[in-house]
Order: sequence, then C-alpha cells, then structure tokens
Amino acid sequence: MINGVKRTGDLEWEVPIGFVEGMRVPGKFFLSENLTGTLEEGAVTQLANVATMPGIIRHSLAMPDIHWGYGFPIGGVAAFDYETGVISPGGVGFDINCGVRLLTTPLTISDITKKKEILDQLYDAVPVGVGARSSLRLSPKQLDEMMIHGSSWAVEEGYGTEQDVTHCEEGGSMKGADPSHVSQKARSRGVPQSGTLGAGNHFLEIQVASEICDPEAAKVFGVEEGQICIMVHCGSRGLGHQVCTDHLQILERAVDRYHISLPDRQLACAPLTSPEGRAYFGGMAASANYAWANRQVITHQIRNVLIKCCGIGYDDIRLVYDVAHNVAKMEEHVVDGKLTKVCVHRKGATRAFGPGCPDVPHDYSKIGQPVIIPGSMGSSSYLLKGTDEAMMRTFGSTCHGAGRILSRSQAKKTIKGSQVRETLGREGIMVKAPHDGAIAEEAPGAYKSSSEVVSVVDRLGISRLVVRFEPLGVIKG
Repeated sequence: MINGVKRTGDLEWEVPIGFVEGMRVPGKFFLSENLTGTLEEGAVTQLANVATMPGIIRHSLAMPDIHWGYGFPIGGVAAFDYETGVISPGGVGFDINCGVRLLTTPLTISDITKKKEILDQLYDAVPVGVGARSSLRLSPKQLDEMMIHGSSWAVEEGYGTEQDVTHCEEGGSMKGADPSHVSQKARSRGVPQSGTLGAGNHFLEIQVASEICDPEAAKVFGVEEGQICIMVHCGSRGLGHQVCTDHLQILERAVDRYHISLPDRQLACAPLTSPEGRAYFGGMAASANYAWANRQVITHQIRNVLIKCCGIGYDDIRLVYDVAHNVAKMEEHVVDGKLTKVCVHRKGATRAFGPGCPDVPHDYSKIGQPVIIPGSMGSSSYLLKGTDEAMMRTFGSTCHGAGRILSRSQAKKTIKGSQVRETLGREGIMVKAPHDGAIAEEAPGAYKSSSEVVSVVDRLGISRLVVRFEPLGVIKG
C-alpha cells in the first residue's frame, strides 16, 4: 500500500490530513485486498488534493473503482457546504451525466435465436462512435427545451412513456438548468448528436439476468431470472464536453478572484453562490438534461427494433431505472446531526439513496433506489439497491463500474481487438464496433473485475446486490 495511507477496516483506508499540504479533512477510500494492486498513487494524491477544497464536509471519498482522472479521481465523491463550499468541473468530468439505464423485456434466450439480426438492426438504429450523427434535426428552440426538460421533452416528442420519466434519477431533469450558459460551440456539437451512443466506454448491451441475489427487490424492480434485458451507457456527448471545457476556463480565473488556494489547477472552482459557480451549475444541469433526453431517444430506437425483430409491444419494454454519473447536485444530508444543504460531486460514482428517501420513485420506495453497475465488455453487470448505510457514510453514493487499470492507448498497444472479438465470440458474446481499436481499448483486460468492485460495496453495505447480468451481444462506440 502507498506510504502514509492507513488501513482502518477490512475494506476501508484513510489518507490522513497532512498527506498533502492544506488538507481540511481526511481522505477515505474503499478497496478489497484483491484490488490493492490496481491502486494508483496519482489517484490517491488526487483524493487528498480534493480534501484541500473550501467547504468540504467530513471526508474526500473514493469508491473501489478509483483510478486517476481529471482533477478528482474517477470514483470520487465529495460534499461541499452550500454557504461556504465550491463547485468544480473537475469533480464532475467532461462527460456530464454519463449514465446507465436498464430495460427489461418479456423475452428469454430461446426467444432471441436471431441474435445477430437483432444486434445488426440495433447497430443501424443507434448511431455509434466518434462524431456519430443522429437523424434528428433539432431547432435552437427544441435544443433549449431538451436542455431544460430532459427526459420529459423526449417523451412529449413521442420518444417514450410517462413511466420512463418517473423511473429516471431526478425525474430525468435537474432543476436549475440554464441554457444561456451553454455556448454556441457546445450547441453546435449537441444538435446533431441527440440519440447517439458515442465512443469510449459507452455501449448498448443485450444481457440475460443470470442470477437473482435478492428475490424481493428483484420482484419490485421487475426483473426475473432468465429474462432478456438491455443496458445503455452514454452521456451528454460533445455538448457536455464543450460545456466543461468552456467553464473550466472561466473557473480557472475565478480561483484567483476568490483567493482560493489549490494544489492542482485541474480542481479549478468557484464558490457555489458566486456568479461563476451558478453559471457552471446552470450549464452542467442543462448538459445533464441533454444526456437524459439522449438516452430516452435511444430507448425509443431500441423499442422499435425489438418490436420489429421480436414481435413484442412497445410497452412490453420497460425502463427499470436510469442513473446518472458525473454530476454535482444540491441535496440535503444529515451532517453533525442536522439536515444540511450540500452540493455532492459524484465523479464516476452512482447515487444510492436508501428506502424511504423522497427522491426514490414511489414504487421502489420500500426497497431503495435501483443502482445499475455496468461491467466491462464481456464481464458481468449488476443491479443493486441503495441503502441507509450509504446515506450515513457516503452521502448516498456507491461505485459506478469496473474502473480502468489500463489507459486506452495502453490497451490498444497490448491488446488486439480482433482477438478479443474472437474470444468473446467463443463464449457466445457477439460484439459490434466501428473498428477493432474500439474493441481493444475497452477489452475486459483493461478493467478491474466488476464482480470484485461490486462485492466491496455490497460487503460495506453502501449498496446491496439484487441481480447479476451476463452479456450476450455488445455494441461499442
């Protein structure tokens, strides 16, 4: 383990105040013995750097999928006091609201004998890859409406059902979105990309529910063993990336204006209540809403393909839930025994609100929020449930995926995409991607074990296992 880091429990590690100069609170991360070899010293330093930021509460946190990122480590969580704290694009990321949604179908494996045909048609229906362009042609007014209303805009335009909206985190739309803080360059990037999957670790996957770990919760969430499900992972595309880029430049100047001392310029920030802080929040929320609308349009495209290929109805394909990663949200959490307004940054982390929380959909309230954790290409994905433990210990947060151990460039140098395709094919997993490089950089060997990462958060109790899924067909951007 890295010098200076203290083990405080079977799965808990502390980065003490003083690890880097100026820390206001300790750092804390969660990791099993099996994952310690994947820990990067740079990511731990980033975790400690976050602990120097004004207004941070309790701890700078990181989940077991922790790895090096921009500003915050990926897997990082930090809550800031609304009155004295800051907001930082480095605590959100460039792909604002890169999130995951899970769809169920009435199908079983025996019903999808034409898997290649289904995958081919999904690949044709959902544009993928860098620069992918949608068939939608949005007017400036429509783009504004999308950024303000998110999933609701898409449903009103005919791309889904009302239940889809209720089964999205935040109801598929963050309050406070302000398109006036989205630049013309960001808009021009967003107009042709609504309803597209993008590249990198984004995917559309046909899965089977292979193991039910919590029958009661699985029944409430509407998932049965042997059921064919669809998982979609994507975000705000070029629009969100440009919003982050634009506001980083503004907030880098704001650091000097507000006399904020930081160990890393990638943590550029501004007070939450400042004009710069409010402007970034407005643009970030608009980008998050664009992402929810994007995933909603993709869901509509998926439904149309399955109707055509499998003879099922539109309403037979049900949205279990849609979770957001890479956002900063105004929430109320108990701090020192008092309900306190805070801004929770989740950078590559998932909200995991427990039973009875008012933000959990009514039909899931007794169980807790669905938590969707995708695996790497070719490995298991999971559905978990949020817990009271997460509310107490991690500001209602858990991991978001497997976590990289090889950069994309390293993966392409050491892994051949064609071999990955062949290996997965022998395991019964069909893969479609624009080119073999896209497969290589997202190969299972480039990631931590999703099963081990999920095991950590389940054992900690900050989210609990409900269903394990195995991939059958994967579309990579």
